[in-house]
Amino acid sequence: MRIGFIGLGNMGAGMAANLLKAGHEVTVYNRSRPKVDALVALGAAAADTVAAACTGDVVFTMLADDAAVQHVAFGDVDLAGGIVDSLAPGAVHISSSTISVALAKQLARAHADAGQLFVSAPVFGRPEAAAAAKLFVVAAGAGSTLERVAPLFDAIGQQTFTVSDHPEAANLVKLSGNFMIGSVIESLGEAMALVHKGGVDKHQYLDILTSTLFGAPVYSTYGRLIANGAFEPAGFAARLGLKDIRLVLEAGDGLEVPLPVASLLRDRFLALLASGGSELDWSALATISDRDAGIQG
Repeated sequence: MRIGFIGLGNMGAGMAANLLKAGHEVTVYNRSRPKVDALVALGAAAADTVAAACTGDVVFTMLADDAAVQHVAFGDVDLAGGIVDSLAPGAVHISSSTISVALAKQLARAHADAGQLFVSAPVFGRPEAAAAAKLFVVAAGAGSTLERVAPLFDAIGQQTFTVSDHPEAANLVKLSGNFMIGSVIESLGEAMALVHKGGVDKHQYLDILTSTLFGAPVYSTYGRLIANGAFEPAGFAARLGLKDIRLVLEAGDGLEVPLPVASLLRDRFLALLASGGSELDWSALATISDRDAGIQG
């Protein structure tokens, strides 16, 4: 397929590279030119504008937040034409960004009005999984459209979960999953602060946890980062973690679902950002537990 890919950050660069490896014709757009050049060296074509990335059958977006997605989707005085104005009728916009339920609904309506197709396909997995084509894709949209783009999901991930014909459902699943990851990070941080202050080595404690009751990858991945204090470079920045928790709370408001743990996480992330941790990996949330326990370093 002829694919445009917009957003070559920690996740997008690996995803675009794997689409190239699968034999697709990929045109890439990113605000930072060096990231474009790295994909061009692998065989991609460079787009100088969003519109130039929208001339094919499909365009992916993998961007940081609602504002960035709105910017490229709808355009503005600085960007000129966005995706909605540029994509051909019948072409597909696949949004893999972690965005709000409300924006997913807005995008679905806008593309339908323009005669285009829209799929939400956020992913679970850190940058190393994106590079290795080991992401888990959560997809929602019209069944015929999902069938059409299924080979693209196979190229970037190890498994695709289809959850609904309403695109925003995939975003709700993704946000709920990130809320649960944040909850694991917070509980790991609290537990590790407790045992460490009591004289137990964090690495030994993590080995006990992951060898017995908590063998899931989320515990080993984030537990290792916390035990090692390895918060730079960020695989997923703390400021984005706060953004996602805010979007979870927004979704809860809309559905009248109380999320008291999410409210706690919002405040913990605010404390991390207030202490200068905005660009640290979101697992640095554990440092707030250390601080509160009087643990230095």
